[in-house]
Amino acid sequence: MKCTKEYRLRYTERAKEIVKGLTLEEKVSLMSGQVQLEQMIKDMTEDPNKHYNYIPYPAGGIEEKGIPAMKFCDGPRGVVCGVGQSTCFPVTMLRGATFDVELEERVGRAIGKEIRAWGGNLFGGVCINLPYNPGWGRSQETYGEDSFHLGQMGSALVRGVQSENVIACVKHYAFNSMEISRFKVNVECDKRTEREVYLPHFKDCIDAGAASVMSAYNLYKGVHCGHHDYLLNQVLKGEWDFDGFVISDFIWGIRDTVEAANGGMDIEMCCTIHFGEKLVKAVRDGLVPEEKIDEAAVRIVRTLLAFTEADGREYDMSLVGCDEHIALAREVAEKGITLLQNKENVLPLDKNNLKKLVVLGELADKGVIGDHGSSRVFPKYVVTALQGITEAVPESVEVVYYSGEDHDHARKLAKEADAVVFVVGYDHDDEGEYVTEEQMESYTGGIGGDRVKSLGLHQHEIDLIKAVGPVNKNSVVVMIGGNMIMMTEWKDDVSGILMAYYPGMEGGRALASIIFGEVNPSGKLPYVVPYKEEHLPQVEWDTTEQFYDYYHGYTKLEKEGIEPLLPYGFGLSYTTFEVKDAKFSTDGQNVIAECTVTNTGGRAGTEVVQMYVGFSNSQVHRPKKVLRGFARVELEPGESKSVTISCPYEKLRYYNEEINDWVLEKMDYEVYIGTSSADKDLLKGKVTIA
Repeated sequence: MKCTKEYRLRYTERAKEIVKGLTLEEKVSLMSGQVQLEQMIKDMTEDPNKHYNYIPYPAGGIEEKGIPAMKFCDGPRGVVCGVGQSTCFPVTMLRGATFDVELEERVGRAIGKEIRAWGGNLFGGVCINLPYNPGWGRSQETYGEDSFHLGQMGSALVRGVQSENVIACVKHYAFNSMEISRFKVNVECDKRTEREVYLPHFKDCIDAGAASVMSAYNLYKGVHCGHHDYLLNQVLKGEWDFDGFVISDFIWGIRDTVEAANGGMDIEMCCTIHFGEKLVKAVRDGLVPEEKIDEAAVRIVRTLLAFTEADGREYDMSLVGCDEHIALAREVAEKGITLLQNKENVLPLDKNNLKKLVVLGELADKGVIGDHGSSRVFPKYVVTALQGITEAVPESVEVVYYSGEDHDHARKLAKEADAVVFVVGYDHDDEGEYVTEEQMESYTGGIGGDRVKSLGLHQHEIDLIKAVGPVNKNSVVVMIGGNMIMMTEWKDDVSGILMAYYPGMEGGRALASIIFGEVNPSGKLPYVVPYKEEHLPQVEWDTTEQFYDYYHGYTKLEKEGIEPLLPYGFGLSYTTFEVKDAKFSTDGQNVIAECTVTNTGGRAGTEVVQMYVGFSNSQVHRPKKVLRGFARVELEPGESKSVTISCPYEKLRYYNEEINDWVLEKMDYEVYIGTSSADKDLLKGKVTIA
């Protein structure tokens, strides 16, 4: 039995009966994390194997009353529990670059199985926050810059995880896209921006059946998100009819007992600081109605019973880090790594005609799988870029690795080589989840943060590329990182550029399979790459106030008439594709775009066809166009396929602040279909909604 919303609601009356038989103290205990902060700090300090979330973290549960505990496992690149066991998938940003919802569902199913094997029942890894600026250190945990795309990919992960009857927890609700200031910043935006840009992807995941939501640390309009009556009670539980429970972000996610309980918080995680005895007292003092406690308890009991009883399947530890899941991690990396430049078809390299291959850059010999915050997975191994490349070539090929400090030596190596591969970018010291020095020991054991100084490579890496790249015409740069990396300064000094993101435990092998042509790259950028950083929204990373504008990313550049270096949705292939015969129509409920895609090159490949809708006839300010559909199409050489993408009318509405409701404009809409957001890559038509 699949634990759908309809199935869960069948447990409502039973949950109410159980809750009626509980004391106030018992009901409040269901709302309380069971991890002891002092013990967690002691464990992490004394034993490196007892890292954050090394076992599922429990909350609530009353065994004698038949109420199971909630057992939390973090993510999103795999199950955080254990050491040397869980599968480490590529980070979410790479998975976003696949534009493949079926693949993301498969990732969700694999993660769900591993959580069940660990004894957990909730996955805290459906991260769908929208980066206002790509410098956000934790943006590696989300799918990209576009709300529609976030909603589609996040919903796929929800479906996959919950198909194994593991509760999918969507986070961080809402407006979380800064690290250094995440505990103190108050985010402001207008109502249209809230409803059209920052909340739709959350609603998509709720509509997909997500049974849990985690609140954010930041404030919104002066109120902590963990206490936010408007966000939690009015929008989430009221307007969106969310049937599950809300958990706080850990330790600092709520700051006040009464505000949090009245504001819609159901479970304080992962330690009990403000709930527990303090919440019991607040109820007895008349500051929190007991009805609020009853509502939270019913939500918790209903959800946990439904997921526990939905099936009797057994999951054992043989599933954790199994060959099938590791193969999936590699497949995902191969489908997400994105080819950004390929002058004179430098890629793929012919490994059978190589004698000497030089690999440059410190990151080539490092297992870079993402930050060291709450999403850190501890797999049994990590294949580095150098290892993957070395494994892939015949023994007759000499692979020379050099970190690159001495440019003269690097140039000498490059001159003598048939090809040069630079591996450059970031690791956990450069970007990631942030905690202060005071908080560090009690939480994740590492400091990441936002990219405050620059969105480009380190200066020593830029200098290396510029000094060595021109020496060898077969020079290829592989970038490692969680979001957009500026390329303007050095891109003309090399022939090939690949964006590898953080490609997971099998990343080195996936990368080699693309470099040497065993795999044809098909990833597409889930963000825009500008010529200049100032073309992006500006953020003060250490601040108590931040305004989010309606426009960001590709919509901002298009509004301002600024050409990007690389458009949203861009990605090259080792073959070529033609999109033709575009047709645009409506059926009274959906806008429909059709086209024929042909592989016009010499090898099999996959194209991601994208549908955009434009609003030039709108009576209110709107983007030039926004993504409203996508489909991956696999084609043999010379093969053609028909592609149809539809977008429901409700995804074309704007939010009218005067009437506090959604409005579908009766007008002509531009509709585009093609291979990126750039006008030159799109066929255009129009449809009329009357």
